[in-house]
Amino acid sequence: MANSNTRINADDMELEERVVQINRVAKVVKGGRRFNLSTLVVVGDGRGHVGVGMGKAAEVPEAIRKGVEAAKKNMITVQLEEDTIPHEIKHEYKTAQVILLPAAPGTGVIAGGGVRAVLEAAGVKNVLTKSLGSNNKVNVVKATFEALGQLRSIEQEARRRDMTTEELRRRMGRGRRSE
Repeated sequence: MANSNTRINADDMELEERVVQINRVAKVVKGGRRFNLSTLVVVGDGRGHVGVGMGKAAEVPEAIRKGVEAAKKNMITVQLEEDTIPHEIKHEYKTAQVILLPAAPGTGVIAGGGVRAVLEAAGVKNVLTKSLGSNNKVNVVKATFEALGQLRSIEQEARRRDMTTEELRRRMGRGRRSE
């Protein structure tokens, strides 16, 4: 991940927590079944910082707390341009694949449950997404999280593609309109 090498102190931020999934798992033992809960939690400040974590415990509140702690330790900074992402990106995590496309102002977050939670926590307001392959929420959320971590600024992406920033904006349908 491109931006994940700098540690983010989550204690100084006002974070929104979102539980994406609560899964009950059973372990068969001699006396019957032992039940535990596994949670997938997304935290973000809505201004370009987001984290994903999983927690496991015997009770729901404890599993959520552990998930939140793991997510705070696993936070990244997301490159945003105004209220969308700077360029399109396609990313795979195991068998889940997500495609994120920048969108014009007023479009909103066009995304399914797991992808939506990560994007909204990061502060993305206008984006088009498509989830392909597996619809396992854990893998879809992790694919989205890693894709956001690989975003570059519009200038860096234009340099990488050997284009000007205006050419790249035009190609993505977000050129400067003359009024």
